[in-house]
Amino acid sequence: MANTLNGKTAITGIGETKYSRGTDKSSIGLMLEASIKAIHDAGLKPNQVDGIIPYCLGPVGEEVMTGLGLTDVRFSAQTPMGGASPVAALQCAAAVIAAGVCNHVLVVLGRRGYSDARVTTRLAAMPQFRQIAEFENPVGAFAPAQLYAPMIRRHMELYGTNPDQFAEVAVAMRNHAMLNDNAIMKSPLTVEDHHNSRMISDPYRLFDCCLESDGGTAVIVSSSEYAKDTRAPVTILGVGEGHPDSPSTITQRPDMLELGLSKAAPRVFEMAGVKHKDIDVAEIYDCFTGMVIAEIEDLGFCEKGEGGPFVEGGRIRLGGELPVNTHGGLLSQAHIAGMNHVYELVRQLRHEGGAAQVPNAQIGLVTGYGDLGDGSLAIMQRAS
Repeated sequence: MANTLNGKTAITGIGETKYSRGTDKSSIGLMLEASIKAIHDAGLKPNQVDGIIPYCLGPVGEEVMTGLGLTDVRFSAQTPMGGASPVAALQCAAAVIAAGVCNHVLVVLGRRGYSDARVTTRLAAMPQFRQIAEFENPVGAFAPAQLYAPMIRRHMELYGTNPDQFAEVAVAMRNHAMLNDNAIMKSPLTVEDHHNSRMISDPYRLFDCCLESDGGTAVIVSSSEYAKDTRAPVTILGVGEGHPDSPSTITQRPDMLELGLSKAAPRVFEMAGVKHKDIDVAEIYDCFTGMVIAEIEDLGFCEKGEGGPFVEGGRIRLGGELPVNTHGGLLSQAHIAGMNHVYELVRQLRHEGGAAQVPNAQIGLVTGYGDLGDGSLAIMQRAS
């Protein structure tokens, strides 16, 4: 079972819109723009797309089919896991292609996270809302920063994780974003800027928190048979998802620091047949700085509790041992629910990363983190 999806599919096309804080384009308009670019990049015509997986919060598949004029869609689905959805959608796409249902699956996300989808709207749409209302809301926790803060505070108390380590994540992401023409945050950021920014939900300060932004991103997942004839396929070696115990509430689970990623990572690395030392670049879901530290641990790059020291000394910056979020991530490029992380990994493995290119990147990974601990992971390789 471990290798059932290894090498069966590849990402053959990618597309993105301009990311911004404020747009006059609709969510479906953003989705269609990104989709057309991805379809063209894959060397396809729209009617060759026979599967579609749109983001779980936004326009549904039928709207995308109508907008693109698709007439032979054989599979449509959603992966309702918040920010873990885009990478989980890669698993869904790979599975249906490997089963022979489809040849080309469009995975697409368009959101007006700045212009429309504010925190209250997002929370009301979460499937866990009833549990949040029962356990967290009565003590004043409503926003994601408030819901996730106890988790990282627990990490600090157990392991000594500190604000300097959070700042290192924020500064690394900003430095990478400054090299990206399609990033929102382009001003330099220092450790002192981080420490002096206003408190949002202790211990998270302003620069520990991801952006609210607008934009669209899409990828085409194709069968390996088709992919070998495209200009720059990126092979999916391993992909999977995991869910924490008690996935509906952080504070009520046996271990607040357990993420679904800890369950997915061993399976995906085994499926991919690679070791941690083989990873050249990592696009890690960074809704908050502390989550990057926690995910690095659950991915297995270090032991639990050692993530804070791991990010120090430039290790996650370009030129470091494990370059992370070469596009700037959710913290400084844009919050496109992690779909922009998938786009960036493909760009890196194609060696199209521009000023932020990791030299000779061959194998990389991308994670998703969603809702209250859902995790997803894909490991990909540059085609030889």
